Amino acid sequence: MSDTAFAQQLRDKIISDPDVILEDRDLMRALVAANERAMGANIVDLRGVAMARLERRLDRLEDTHRSVIAAAYENLAGTNQIHRAVLALLDPVDFEAFLKNLTTEVAEVLRVDTVRLVLESQHGGEDAVLRRLGEVLCVAEPGFVAEYMRPARGGQPRQVVLRQCQPQSEAIYGEAAAWIRSEAALALDLGAGRLPGMLVFGAEDPHQFKPTQGTDLLGFFGAVFERAMRRWLA
Repeated sequence: MSDTAFAQQLRDKIISDPDVILEDRDLMRALVAANERAMGANIVDLRGVAMARLERRLDRLEDTHRSVIAAAYENLAGTNQIHRAVLALLDPVDFEAFLKNLTTEVAEVLRVDTVRLVLESQHGGEDAVLRRLGEVLCVAEPGFVAEYMRPARGGQPRQVVLRQCQPQSEAIYGEAAAWIRSEAALALDLGAGRLPGMLVFGAEDPHQFKPTQGTDLLGFFGAVFERAMRRWLA
């Protein structure tokens, strides 16, 4: 096919279906640029300027739209994950199994490397029942939870703290403190007349828990856990 015949065929196609060009952003941009060059440097095409601005706004809107959709999917996945962890938490039928389940099924669902339950006690870890519960339980002196969850720059302790591990984390993780790099600490209210507790999730990934992340879902899990603990302790 000669160049003249091809050009005529292309012209007929465009005339019969102009949307082929109008819907192609790169092609329209090339045509506008060619039109501006043809008008010369002393003429400003306001329509071209307006279209360029609209394209930039459209690009920003599309980026925002993608970010919103991605955040919605991430939030939905996080909600489903917490729901599965709560169901796993409710499966055991005795207290020992309830606590040991934290380091197995619950840890697997939440994709954390270690779980610790910190209970404050006036008597330390001398109780034989507490020793039998193994590494999942960490017994601390009164006031330890409030101090551990206190922000580094001072202020009041929060209900959920997400951060990289603190220097005193060895008191909770033991030997695992050598490779735990981020954690989520959940304050527990175990009821009237009882000292507070804390549930701690540790991760080897230093970016798994960060202060900039939302804490609503973990706060919900902590609320479910502390209510279950109150029933067991009763």
